[in-house]
Amino acid sequence: MSESPYSIMIVDDERGNIESLSRIFQREGFEVQHAFDGREGLEVFRQNPTDIVLCDVMMPHMDGLDLLKAIKAVSPNTQIIMVTAYGSIDRAVEAMRRGAYDFITKPLKRREIVKLVNKALERSALLQENQSLRKHIEVLESPGLIVGQSPALQRTLDTAHQVAQSNATVLIQGPSGTGKELFAREIHRHSHRANKKFVAVNCGAFPETLFDSELFGYERGAFTGAQQAKPGRFELADGGTLFLDEIGELALPMQVKLLRVLQERQIERLGGTEPIPINIRLLAATNRDLTKEIEEGNFRGDLYYRLNVVQLTVPPLRERVEDIPLLAQHFLKKYADELNKPMLQISNEANELLCNYDWPGNVRELENAMERAAVLAPGPQLQPDDLPNEIHQSQTDGNYFILPFGTPLEKMEQIVIRETLRRTGGDKKLTAQLLGIATRTIYRKIDAFQQDDEESQTASTTAKQENDPPPPNLTLEQETAGSSA
Repeated sequence: MSESPYSIMIVDDERGNIESLSRIFQREGFEVQHAFDGREGLEVFRQNPTDIVLCDVMMPHMDGLDLLKAIKAVSPNTQIIMVTAYGSIDRAVEAMRRGAYDFITKPLKRREIVKLVNKALERSALLQENQSLRKHIEVLESPGLIVGQSPALQRTLDTAHQVAQSNATVLIQGPSGTGKELFAREIHRHSHRANKKFVAVNCGAFPETLFDSELFGYERGAFTGAQQAKPGRFELADGGTLFLDEIGELALPMQVKLLRVLQERQIERLGGTEPIPINIRLLAATNRDLTKEIEEGNFRGDLYYRLNVVQLTVPPLRERVEDIPLLAQHFLKKYADELNKPMLQISNEANELLCNYDWPGNVRELENAMERAAVLAPGPQLQPDDLPNEIHQSQTDGNYFILPFGTPLEKMEQIVIRETLRRTGGDKKLTAQLLGIATRTIYRKIDAFQQDDEESQTASTTAKQENDPPPPNLTLEQETAGSSA
C-alpha cells in the first residue's frame, strides 16, 4: 500500500489498545505516535503535531475532554476522534460539542476505525484548502504595497509582475532605502506561491558563525546549547519565497554553500547527515555593484550569474519626483493613524521643498521625515518649518537656479523649461507635470526654442561678418557651493 503523507496520535491508557491501533495505522502507511494519558499526549503533540488524534475519553491525569480542549487551543484544524465505552457516550457527545470530529465506541473494528479516520482526513484537507484559498483571495484583493505612479516606478513594477509568474531567481538592485524588500514581496504576492511563506533574511545582520545555523538549521546536539532540532530559513520557506537581502554582505565561505544549495536544491542541517530537499523561489537584493565586487575578489562570479537570472533595478527617489507628494501623503496618513491624530495636509511651500530635495536616503528618509512631522507639527498643515533642517539647507546648495535681473519673461520661460528638461533627463512628460502644464505644450515650446536657436545662429553669423560685436550671451547662473556632483 502506498505511504500516506498523514500522521496520527493514539492516546489511551490501555497498552493493548495502543499496540493494536498502532499496527493498524502503520499498515495503512500513517506516521504513528502514542501516549498513555492525556498529559503525556499533550506534551507529545506540542513537540510534533499530527493531523489526527485518536483519544480515549476516560484517562488518568488528564481526561479526553481536557486533552481535546488543549489540543484545539494549540491547533484548531487538528481532527480529534474520541474513543469511548458504551456507558460514557454522553461524554463523547459533549466532546463533539466542544469540537471533536466524531466518536467511536469500543470494541473497535478495524474497517470502521480506518474509514472514520479517512473521513476526518478529508475534512482536514478541505479546511486547509479553504484557508489557503481565503489567504490567496486576500492577497489578490489587498491594496498594492508600493506607492507611486511615475514612469520609472511603473516600468520596474511591470517587470516585477512579469517575472512573478515564473520561478526565475531575481536580483534586485538599487540604493539603500529605495524599498527593495517591498519589490521582493510584490513579486511573491503576484506569484503562484502567494499562499505560502515569504521569509526574509538580512545577510548583513548575522555574524558568519551564526549565519550557517540560521540559514540551514541544526539538529539536536549539533553544538553546545542545541537542546532540540531547529529548521533553518530554507526549510521555513519551503514551497514559498526566500528573500536574501544585502546579499553583497555574504562572506565567501557562505557564498560557496549558497551556490551548492542553488545547484542541488537540497540542504543539510548542522549536525545532520541526511539531505533535505527544498522547493523555494529565491530573490536577492543588494545596494552594491556586484560586478565590481567580483573584480575585487569579494563576490563569486558563479554565484552572481546564478542569482542574476533576472535583474530588477529599483530607481532612487530623485528619479521619481512626481511620486514624492503621493509617498508623503501615504506616510502622513500611516503615522496619523498610529498616533490617533488628524492627518496633516501638505502646504504648497512644503511640497515644493520636498520635491526639490535630492533625498540621498530615498524613500526611507522621506518616511522618517513624515513620521517626525506627524509627531511634532502643530497642524493642521505641514509647513516648511516642520521639515528637517537638511531639507531647508538643500535649497541653498544648488537645487535652484538664479536668473539675472531684467531677464525678459519669454527668456525666463525658455530657461526654466530647458533646465527642468535637463534635470529630468529629457523626460517631457515629467517636465510638464513638474511645471504644471500640458505635455503637448512642452513639445510646442521645444519646437519654438529650436527655431529661435536657428534664427539666433543665423543672426550671429551675419553680425560677425559685419564686424559687429556679438550679442550679449545670456547664461544661466547657478549656485554650485556645496552641490553634489
